[in-house]
Amino acid sequence: MSLFNQLQKTTTKSAKRLGRGYGSGKGGHTAGRGQKGQGSRTGFKVPLWFEGGSLPLTKRLPMWRGKSRFENLKPTAELTFDDINAMDLEEISLDTLKLNKIINPVFKKAKIIKKGKLNRKITVKGIALSEAAKKEIESLGGKVE
Repeated sequence: MSLFNQLQKTTTKSAKRLGRGYGSGKGGHTAGRGQKGQGSRTGFKVPLWFEGGSLPLTKRLPMWRGKSRFENLKPTAELTFDDINAMDLEEISLDTLKLNKIINPVFKKAKIIKKGKLNRKITVKGIALSEAAKKEIESLGGKVE
């Protein structure tokens, strides 16, 4: 078996220098830029969103009025029973969750989902619940307001 394929390379190939004559390997007349057009000119930079002169996507979409277009940027925070067990709060509301830095202050709504097992009695105020979560909270003697 030959050991030539296991030897390390000792030579490196230098990069082709564009536009430095025919001897450079990539030079001469157009230097790899093609013939005429925007790409052949000096300082050729096109923005990422440029679509070749056709009407851009940002202008093709409808312009929605009002602030409702930003609602999807502030989705509902989801809390599980495992998250609630980790907290030391007896009363859970949106304000208490934000004050104790359990959810980000950006969230305008929260919802408790039954995932895991709840192990104590809690009171929930002003937060949406799944049906299964509501049943479990009430079965442990907790309140939903």
